[in-house]
Amino acid sequence: MGQRALLTALVAAACVLPFVVPSYMLFQLTMVLAYALALLGLNLLVGFNGQISLGHGAFFALGAYTAAMLMEHAGWPYWATLPVAALVGGIVGYLFGLPALKLDGVYLAMATFALGVVTPQLLKYRGLETWTGGSQGLVLLKPDAPFGLPLDQDQWLYFFCLGVAMVLFAIAHNLLRGAMGLNLVAVRDHPIAAEAMGVNNARIKSITFGISALYTSVGGALSAIVVQFVAPDSFTVFLSITLLVGAVVGGLSSLSGAVFGAVFIQFVPRFAELVSKAAPWAVYGAILLVLMLIWPTGVAGGIARLRAWFFSRRQA
Repeated sequence: MGQRALLTALVAAACVLPFVVPSYMLFQLTMVLAYALALLGLNLLVGFNGQISLGHGAFFALGAYTAAMLMEHAGWPYWATLPVAALVGGIVGYLFGLPALKLDGVYLAMATFALGVVTPQLLKYRGLETWTGGSQGLVLLKPDAPFGLPLDQDQWLYFFCLGVAMVLFAIAHNLLRGAMGLNLVAVRDHPIAAEAMGVNNARIKSITFGISALYTSVGGALSAIVVQFVAPDSFTVFLSITLLVGAVVGGLSSLSGAVFGAVFIQFVPRFAELVSKAAPWAVYGAILLVLMLIWPTGVAGGIARLRAWFFSRRQA
């Protein structure tokens, strides 16, 4: 009951934020929601299933470009592009996961790293310029609030992304509580025992790759709608590394860790620039190092330990 009350309070606070924060801060919070979905997808793969990926920026780009091209060339409404981005991302992720079954550990990391490296070059390919816009990218229009709602464009996009994120987090929560979630963890922790118990390890791994890519692609589609622009240089391999850092910092094997990681991705680099414009990445690295030393299991794990300590003290 306490957790439900806390969750209700957090949702209520999230609904109040658009009316009390400035526009740019609201834009940043909306991007947190998009990144949170991407990190949730990566966490399902890395944290819950034990597969490593250094190329999830490619799926983020896939979702962003799917949404952008449908809006720009086909005239689709922004909301209708999300199911397509999810479907495309899920199929591509599943197909990529099939040959990746032969790889494990650092070898899988290198294969996904190659995917992240090649993606910007493919988006710049001349044969695709008509669709992708080449190096110049695509510029999108910011949607207005529907049904005459008294919200400006930024406020509406925030609520739209919040609604999508809540639905997809709820789906992930239910998935992890069911048989699929048990199979994910079993394949990660005891693959031989899982196989002996009748779990098809290869099938679980490939499906997880597809679901992971689906979530990350939806996050990418939301980011394209919010930023109103997509270009190849926005989806370099550094994005893939950033997503992995966010997943680890937020906390692997934790749904809330995706949100904490998204906050880290969105705000810490900008805070580092404010602290030192001459060496922002030194500040960023120092903050990352301190967090990992203090909370080696991520922010979500650290908060869980603090809660356990607090309640044990109260009971004592």
